[in-house]
Amino acid sequence: MRRLFLALVLVAAPTGFAAAQEPLRVGVDGTFAPHAFPRLEGGVQGFNIDLVNEIGRRLGRPVTIDAVAFSGLIPALNAGRYDFLGAPTSPTPERLANLLFTEGYLYSDYQFAIRRGSQPITSLDELRGKAIAVNKGSNYDAWAQANAERYGFTVQTFDSQPDAVQAVFTGRAYANLAGNTVIRYAATRIRQLQPDYVIPGTRIEWAFPLRKDNVALRNQIEGALECMKQDGTVARISEKWFGTAPSPDSLERTVSPGYGLPDRPGHDPAPHELRCP
Repeated sequence: MRRLFLALVLVAAPTGFAAAQEPLRVGVDGTFAPHAFPRLEGGVQGFNIDLVNEIGRRLGRPVTIDAVAFSGLIPALNAGRYDFLGAPTSPTPERLANLLFTEGYLYSDYQFAIRRGSQPITSLDELRGKAIAVNKGSNYDAWAQANAERYGFTVQTFDSQPDAVQAVFTGRAYANLAGNTVIRYAATRIRQLQPDYVIPGTRIEWAFPLRKDNVALRNQIEGALECMKQDGTVARISEKWFGTAPSPDSLERTVSPGYGLPDRPGHDPAPHELRCP
């Protein structure tokens, strides 16, 4: 009888336990330093990796991280390969129509990087006749494609951000366009790279995207993220990777109302109580 009882417990009990311990499957662009990039000992490291791992810890779930080219992340998410994307992802109108986002966690501006010693860019009109290197499938790729004819430059797309930077060194491209956090970090590691012109009016916020039907998980992730903002964890991770403490009104410290991105598709405005450990 005791043996039968134990057998029933083993059959019936693990369902909830296994679900609680099921790994969060996360996709990142593993070439996007300082957000996600390779470690010498294997695996990936960076600002977004620290955020994702801390979210998993607070939700009581292990995290498995898959590093692939950015252009393949959203198709893989929609195909069910990942639970959410840990790569910096901006909520463009097209993405908002097809994905569900958490609230934002970081602002970024579009910035060019040039080879040190090159003529600085002081306006977009000076790009005429030049080649701009971008990471394929990124927002910067989309901006470059949309503005190439207007400003008279050509676009070179690469499967990774390091490849786009390399094109500047080798003279294939005059400048690389990426987020200011990425450009500034790269310049601290690569002496030949110089941060240059910031495109006015391009400030974006980065948030974690999920499939549209995954509202419950979105809310859980956002709850953990809000607690991390409230207790200063996001700000500490930001200072670790970017070198300066975020301002009091920064997105790293600001908890947004409801769930999701306020006043945009997928936002749930209903107030909720933070339940932080």
